[in-house]
Amino acid sequence: MARTERLTGVDEGLGPRVRELWDRAEAADGVGAVSEAFALGLGPAREGVVHLLRTDDEAGLLGYAQVSSAGTADAVAELVVDPAHRRAGHGRALLDAALANGTRSVWAHGDLDPARALAGAAGLERTRSLHQMSRRLGDADERDPDLPDGYTVRGFHPGRDDETWVALNAAAFVGHPEQGRLRLADLHERMEQPWFDPDGLLLLERDGRVVAFHWTKVEPDDLASHAPGMTGTRQGSGEVYAVGVDPEEQGQGLGGPLTGLGLAHLARQRLAEVRLYVDGDNVAARRTYERIGFTDLAVDAQYSVPG
Repeated sequence: MARTERLTGVDEGLGPRVRELWDRAEAADGVGAVSEAFALGLGPAREGVVHLLRTDDEAGLLGYAQVSSAGTADAVAELVVDPAHRRAGHGRALLDAALANGTRSVWAHGDLDPARALAGAAGLERTRSLHQMSRRLGDADERDPDLPDGYTVRGFHPGRDDETWVALNAAAFVGHPEQGRLRLADLHERMEQPWFDPDGLLLLERDGRVVAFHWTKVEPDDLASHAPGMTGTRQGSGEVYAVGVDPEEQGQGLGGPLTGLGLAHLARQRLAEVRLYVDGDNVAARRTYERIGFTDLAVDAQYSVPG
């Protein structure tokens, strides 16, 4: 008989099984099973993170859910059911367990029909969308754009720029439910990931002060077939991980050049495509990206408890 188990941490024996479950779901659905933040939450106990396992003695791991910011009004969950065991009530059991642990909202990656149906059956309402957009890269993108007078660009210096970046990010994303809450420990956790490249975190300065940034992300597998300085066929995909501007610098025309700097950095690595995520209600940003060739690739949706 299937059951749901609550854990505060995931050990080294269970972690690979959960990741294999995510891989099976991604292969079946065509979209990532969980977000980066939730993937980073898989591991030893950490404050505000609850893990829910749907298991069976014979079938093993049937599904997984994670609650972040548990115990707060911002508690949010993501859940995954093994494709071989769907339509058997396991998704609803995990969702009910997440709600019982204080979840106020849940993400549906790709906003697929079964996820919409599950959310509707549980009485949740669609409250937010996150658009994944993509654009091809070409040789013309390799040139850095001209910057407004007085601005210069450089790479991130680990250890020296850490606190500066955290303060700038908090100011640029004040009120944002995820990005604006990143702290020094969150930055360091991302710096420990195999994809982190300090040269890919571009800092814009004016008068010696860091006023904006464009953080790019490239998974190692996307660079595996490229050698430094090589030409020829483009392969792989990079990401506009985050772009932030100090509120005091708003209105200086930095958005376009700042975006172009990141695209040039990715294009020079002979990548074929760049992707980014942008909130559905950020109409101005979406239009800006559309003007430079980005189109929607997928849409994630957040469903919330009414009221």
